[in-house]
Amino acid sequence: MEVLESVAAAFGPPLMAEGDDSARNEHTIDELAAVAKVPSRTIRFYQSRGALMAPEIRGRVAYYGPAHVERLKLIAQLQDRGLRIDAIRDLMASIDKGELDLVEWLGVEQEVQSSWSNDQPRTVTEDELYELAGSRRPGLLGELLRLKFAERHGDVFLLHSPALLAIAMKLEAAGVDLEIGAAAAGTLRKHMARAAEDLVEFFVSHADEGTIDFADVGKLFQELRATGIEAARVIFGREMERELRKLLESGKLAKLPGRARRAAKKKRG
Repeated sequence: MEVLESVAAAFGPPLMAEGDDSARNEHTIDELAAVAKVPSRTIRFYQSRGALMAPEIRGRVAYYGPAHVERLKLIAQLQDRGLRIDAIRDLMASIDKGELDLVEWLGVEQEVQSSWSNDQPRTVTEDELYELAGSRRPGLLGELLRLKFAERHGDVFLLHSPALLAIAMKLEAAGVDLEIGAAAAGTLRKHMARAAEDLVEFFVSHADEGTIDFADVGKLFQELRATGIEAARVIFGREMERELRKLLESGKLAKLPGRARRAAKKKRG
């Protein structure tokens, strides 16, 4: 019952109210489906995946109690938060074993879901899109759509990343066209995605070995966010410095302006 009390505290008042069918101590699967507003086949699916505990069998009839009603309520809430059913099963198992407190986990989950980039997609009008781009040059809107910076949805545009759009426009003003900027962003995204995946696996493996202190998980993730972003800035900056020094020392840098002018002249001609 401690788990059910945690659920009620986290998600509001319990479903079992006086005069409500859910106040009964037991239900058949069809009655449970009606009370919880979940199809019977979904209840059976949850049971098959281990997210919902087995019913009590008497004769040929399976009976479900208040704990099943509350568990179905919690499963719905967790699915709304984006968890898959197998993840919910594992979470429930940890809670039932007393290894995890639900309220504490919800705090950690909220911390994990918090944005690291402070850059969220948004919908804008055409005028707002031009304003964010800082330019109304001919062909700009078509390029932004073609390069997937934005998507048209009727009279509005879904801007995937206002921050990346601002970066791309700054690069364009410096002489790097949008297509090259978008390709560069793709290269960076590919390598950063791999680095993020490797780092998550690295920290998880050390957590499994008990070499990371998880006494205050919320604080840990707060520090990881702040230091992770700073570390990425510092490490990327140092690596770019190293590569640009190599370019300078090779002599290629001195040749680039002349090659660029010849290429541009050939393109115009």
